[in-house]
Amino acid sequence: MRHPGLVALLAGSVCVVSACENGKQTAVTRAIDSVVAVDNQNMADLMLAAGNPEEAVAYFASQVERDPDHLDSQRGLARSLIRAGRVADAVPVWQKLVTHPDATNDDRVMLADALIRANRWSDAERTLNAVPPTHESFDRYRLEAIIADSKQQWQKADHFYETAAGLTTRPASVLNNWGYSKLTRGAPRDAESLFTQALQHDPDLFTAKNNMALARAAQGNYSLPLVRMTQQERAMLLHTMAIAAIRKGDTNVGRTMLAEAIETHPQHFDEAVRALRALEGGGRG
Repeated sequence: MRHPGLVALLAGSVCVVSACENGKQTAVTRAIDSVVAVDNQNMADLMLAAGNPEEAVAYFASQVERDPDHLDSQRGLARSLIRAGRVADAVPVWQKLVTHPDATNDDRVMLADALIRANRWSDAERTLNAVPPTHESFDRYRLEAIIADSKQQWQKADHFYETAAGLTTRPASVLNNWGYSKLTRGAPRDAESLFTQALQHDPDLFTAKNNMALARAAQGNYSLPLVRMTQQERAMLLHTMAIAAIRKGDTNVGRTMLAEAIETHPQHFDEAVRALRALEGGGRG
């Protein structure tokens, strides 16, 4: 004897089970897609942060080939090309990217950055001028400062350097650039102060240590700055100050510091040895 109600109930149960299975499958698919997306983003971040630059270029180039309209992949390719020193290749990638409807003002700023690296200063300035003034970012003001510097617009440069430094929690590099600008203007005391600030934010920034040595030498102060340094860095700073002293005409000071640099370096210091030999040879002549 058939029981229509039971049959209907069983049929309904089958539908419910089927719906549940479909729901579970959809949820699993979403979860997998989410994990894949996160993994892809993690891989992209890893490539940009720590990967070999050429490996990063190859990775992002393959991503762009797979999905030419994916902006993050295009950004990754452009940034990795910059890291690899392939500025000429990076510029057209940024130029193409900024024509996309979803391109951002940050993308346009990074195009300006690439153009500066390519020594295309007027193009960089035009690109930056096209970015709305309401777009206020560290990179924007950092580049504004560099451009003002190149045009010897010192007041504007100082304003932009100060603004950029206030827009980041890691201002060491921009303070170092600002200090170098001051040094080239003939203001070594101001420069030394900025290099000191840079090293307070990043004690391992060797370019700031080296620039500080130059700033001190420009003031006739040939004592090493009181900053954290390795034995090799100490030797290199002594070499920097020695060359600066020789250029200022303080030859005996330079000779002494070159000898100290050679003695301090944990390995053979070819550059200092050549400089000292040239100096001694010149002295005998």
